[in-house]
Amino acid sequence: MSLRRLSLFLVLSILPSIAYGGSLKIAVVAPQAGNLAILGAQIVEGAQLAAGDRTSLVIIDESCAENSGAALAEKIRQAQAVAAIGFLCTDSLEGALPTLTGAAIPAITLSVRSSILMEDAIKKGWPLFRLAPSPTAEREKIIEAIFENWKDQPFAILDDGTITSRETAETIREALEQKGMKAAFIDNFRPAQEVQTQLIRRLAKAGVTHVFAAADRNDMSIMARDSKAANLPMVFMGGDALNAADQLVPLEKGVFAVTLPDYATFPFAKAAYEALKAKEKPADGYVLPAHAAVTILTDAYEIASGSGAPLTQALVETPFETTVGPIMFTGKHELATNPFVLLQWNGSSFVSPAVTE
Repeated sequence: MSLRRLSLFLVLSILPSIAYGGSLKIAVVAPQAGNLAILGAQIVEGAQLAAGDRTSLVIIDESCAENSGAALAEKIRQAQAVAAIGFLCTDSLEGALPTLTGAAIPAITLSVRSSILMEDAIKKGWPLFRLAPSPTAEREKIIEAIFENWKDQPFAILDDGTITSRETAETIREALEQKGMKAAFIDNFRPAQEVQTQLIRRLAKAGVTHVFAAADRNDMSIMARDSKAANLPMVFMGGDALNAADQLVPLEKGVFAVTLPDYATFPFAKAAYEALKAKEKPADGYVLPAHAAVTILTDAYEIASGSGAPLTQALVETPFETTVGPIMFTGKHELATNPFVLLQWNGSSFVSPAVTE
């Protein structure tokens, strides 16, 4: 046991005790049919790999149907699960939380990013923890990346006219201006065009050398291609939307994206990755996050059972080593560290950049 966990154990040991007995049982809440079944299978695969002989699992189908949450929570309670992971859908999670709260069953969502739901959870005392990024995490990391790397560069901020894109661009602009950075060019562009040569020329005329665009992958691909073809080299950066498959135009090498890393390539995921490889299973999507969630609950249960304190208490501000890196939940049950990182496209995948300017 680490010094940090030993300290937590000592603190928890003075709290009112709660009876613990037997092995840990975790409910894995994931779609088993329909369009989301492939994601559900990823969650189950990762959870089973992490459980091993230490933890037992019960698989609960998440239909994502309206008003299905209460019945789902009752299944979790009747299964005598101590905790639950998964929950891809906001409606089912929100509907399940009151019952889970009454049964003192903490839930870790791998997907839901709703800020309103987390605010309600804290206000109402729901034991909800979010392994997914907060809704503001991506924009915060973009602001940080531009501020740290483009301070002395003439840069542009572009949006594609949609509400989400426009809000992203405006949030970034305002935050950077508060830090003393003003964009040389701010505008929107017409998305889904076959060429963006005119836009590239306007950027060059304004003296822009660096471009952030709240754009999808295909629009960014066209901008970067046309910049290269016009011999007007520019550095391009986008958000998590760039982490997608190529469409009509392949993404140019060198484009930056603020996105989630491929955890399978990291040292802390090596053992899990090798185990999956031996089974000829890919470490895709929610596999490693589900593995991490089960690991977190298993370790937290060990701490809580040793002290007699609530499992929820052991989850807060405790560092856990997982397949997606070191994880700690804040007092508001959010990730203590922003999981988004700045990566660069190398022609086949997003990797850590050697140079960021």
